[in-house]
Parts: sequence; C-alpha cells; structure tokens
Amino acid sequence: MDAIFGTERPSAILKPMNEMAELAIEDIVPNPQQPRSQFDEEALDELADSIRQLGVIQPITVRGRNAAGKYVIISGERRWRAARRADLKSLPAYIREADDENLHAMALVENIQRQDLNAIEIALGMQRLVEECHLTQDALSEKVGKKRSTVANYMRLLKLPSEVQLALKEGLISMGHAKAIAGVSEEKQLRLMKRCVKRALSVRQTEELARRMMEPTDEICPVVEEEYPESYSRLVEALERIFSQEIGIKRLKNGGGRITIDFADDADIERFIEQVKGRETK
Repeated sequence: MDAIFGTERPSAILKPMNEMAELAIEDIVPNPQQPRSQFDEEALDELADSIRQLGVIQPITVRGRNAAGKYVIISGERRWRAARRADLKSLPAYIREADDENLHAMALVENIQRQDLNAIEIALGMQRLVEECHLTQDALSEKVGKKRSTVANYMRLLKLPSEVQLALKEGLISMGHAKAIAGVSEEKQLRLMKRCVKRALSVRQTEELARRMMEPTDEICPVVEEEYPESYSRLVEALERIFSQEIGIKRLKNGGGRITIDFADDADIERFIEQVKGRETK
C-alpha cells in the first residue's frame, strides 16, 4: 500500500475498528460490489502454501453481520480465498461498521491501494470513486489519504491519448514521464511519448524536451510530418540515434532544406561534441 500511496496520512474512509475476532470462514462472504474480479490462481496457491506453514499473518477486514448473518469482506478477499484453499476453518478479522454506500467506497479504496496496480489502473479507480460515490477531488483526497495535487496528477492521466495510457500501463514510460507528457498540448503528446520511448529518455530529459516543445521555436522547425518522403524520416531516426535532443527537418520550395538540432544551453553543445567523438572512435 505504501509503495503507491506513501504514508502521508491514513485513509479517512474507514470508521474506527470495533473489534478483532477469529471468525469461521463459512461465516464470511465476499463483497458483491468488489471491484476486483480477477485473482491470479498461481499466486493464490503460493499464498495458500504460505498460510499452511505460517497461518494468516495479517487479519482481513469485514463488515458486521448482514441480514443473512454473514460478515462481508471489506479488504482481504485474496487472503480469505487462499485460507479456504489451505483448508483453514477460521481466520482473524477486524470487524467494522459500515453502511452499503461506505462499504462500496471502502472496496474501491482498498482496490486502488493494491501494490500491483499501474498508474492508469489507480487513476481509473479514483475516477470510479468520484463517479460512483459522488466525490469531489477534495473529498477523494481525504478518502485515499493523498494530497489533492497527487490525486489531480492521477486524474490527468485519463485525459492522455490512449496510446500514451497504454505505454504507461505496459511500463514503457513511468508516472514521471506521463506527467511531463501531459504538460504539452494535445497534438504534441503522442509525438513526445514516441520520442521518449524510442530514445529511452529519463524523466528529466523528457521534461526538458517537453519544455522545448512548448516554446514558440518548436513551430518554426517542425519535426518530420507524414507528407514528407520516407527518406526524411529515416534521416531523422538516424540522427536521433546520435543526439537525444529535438531534431527538426524543413524542406524548402527549391528542393533543398535544413536540419536543426535544438539545444538548451552550452552544456548541451559539449554533450553533442562528446557524442560525435564517441562515434568517431568506434
């Protein structure tokens, strides 16, 4: 949980714990509104083996008995499933009081706090909390125990082009890269993402490239567009293997043209020299 949300402050969605008890597994049922529907079978088997040897180390959290006399899981369904596979008859649980609305919100919060989620999945979980529980971003911030600016950064990811979101989900770019990409205009976001992935840019390099792309000079020497011949694209790709900065190519009406390499400062010039020298010695 801390790996995603840190330890800024505890979630405000849960009411104080009423009691802790050893509950019969047959008296516990999953939350029918649990957002998580897929469980890795192999991982469940591994957890069941661990439970057989060590028992359930971390108690699950349940809501007090419902009309059918059952305890509904708030968090820990994976542990409950593994305990059943391990043939346990009971397991420790924190018992809390919650109405149906809060139970749904708790399930959503618990789901987005899983450590195996990527940034897009977390953002989608936050969006569900906003839409299904009718929360403002300020209220959402309180529910998940995060600063409002952090929540806003996650929500901004959902406005990125689908290709950029996919790159983030597949680990081709990080949350830091995505934040930098979100800072440029919509028509440049996909272009920046492709350059980031192709050149394996660091977050700092991506932020710098984003800054340059937002400058007016970016429109003066545009990057190759689709109407240019394929040879132009090959030339830009070849230059990009040498330089990590923005490469621009402009075709003139007389058949000639010019190639530009952006640089931020004198240190960039020194890096150009070192990169060229490095290739000369190969």
